[in-house]
Amino acid sequence: MADLKYYDVILKPVITENSMSIMDEKKYTFLVHPEANKTMIKDAVEKMFDGAKVASVNTMNYSGKPKRRGMIWGKTAKYKKAIVKLTADSKDIEIFQGM
Repeated sequence: MADLKYYDVILKPVITENSMSIMDEKKYTFLVHPEANKTMIKDAVEKMFDGAKVASVNTMNYSGKPKRRGMIWGKTAKYKKAIVKLTADSKDIEIFQGM
């Protein structure tokens, strides 16, 4: 496995209607590096966002969807998504504020 630093683990936040609705429960959704495990994701969130304390991490692997353009077949890129739940006494993550 590659030597990932904490700033390489989280790629970008996921901004969808479903991810915005679970923010009330202090759950935040991120796209993460495909080789990152749950402890790496927990450490990255706690280091990148001040005052954030992670209670649990749920991850999902998505394979690429088959796509076609004319006679050429291919696949989209695979990715990994993580839902991070913060503790009750934790501060909110400010990236998602005001959306």
